[in-house]
Amino acid sequence: MGKTAVVTAGTAGIGLETALGLAAAGFSVTVVGRSAERGARAVERIGAVNPAGSARFLPADLGSLDGVRALADRIAGDHAASGEPLAVLVNNVGAMFADRQELDGVEASFVVNHLSPYLLTELLLPTLTAGAPSRIVNVTSGAVGVAKRVFDAVEPPGGYYGFHWYGRAKLANLAYTLDLASRLDGSGVSVFAADPGGAATDMTNGTLSDPKIVSPALRLLWPLVRRTFERSTAGPASEAAKSSIAAATDESLAGRTGIVIGATARPATPLRAATDPRVADAVRRLSRQHAPLVAP
Repeated sequence: MGKTAVVTAGTAGIGLETALGLAAAGFSVTVVGRSAERGARAVERIGAVNPAGSARFLPADLGSLDGVRALADRIAGDHAASGEPLAVLVNNVGAMFADRQELDGVEASFVVNHLSPYLLTELLLPTLTAGAPSRIVNVTSGAVGVAKRVFDAVEPPGGYYGFHWYGRAKLANLAYTLDLASRLDGSGVSVFAADPGGAATDMTNGTLSDPKIVSPALRLLWPLVRRTFERSTAGPASEAAKSSIAAATDESLAGRTGIVIGATARPATPLRAATDPRVADAVRRLSRQHAPLVAP
């Protein structure tokens, strides 16, 4: 029976390059996204890489928690019906917002970058456990280093700065990832975080040129900050996808868990805050409160 993988936000950019890498490794790949047109193009490219496997597109709005629940039901139902194990789940979805927005009544960056992948992962755990040995790969970001590290509420006090809020949501997801690895240790489900470094993608194009995404102190240094952003997102998506591909396929990682795969596609030391049990406990509470496994 063949190996199967699901890649969210997998129709373009780093997600598509990750899907292509998994196809090259022999996986049948399902990509998730909003655009049927981009999905069709992605499926065509994935199929060309691995003609012996199967490729498909599933439409879903990953910014909607009800949409995530419906997606999880579809994936779990399909695997139960086919008997094919789900070997890899790559939560590649990510978004940054220049202005504060809400989705399902919650700040949008926290929804897309943490609650959405958290909820999909939790709902698919029975499927992933049934398909063990299997792997979960959550895409993180170097932006966690500029994040406020208090999680008493979804949003910290103070003004809204998109880059910092993005980093904070990614920090929440990284803390969840490492906590989940401990929780699932011995289950046959390995959990990894993958840091892509940077690349020119739909998410970074335009947003990182707006000085209001950073705190007032950094705006004073905006020419330097902007050049830093430009350098960090100048690389190709194919290079940025290597960390996710390694986390999903590297045989040297078999039986291991709770590891951050850095931008060089090698294990890296996680940010200390992401390993703090107090942060993990606070993130767990917020996640259960705002993304219950059963819709309220």
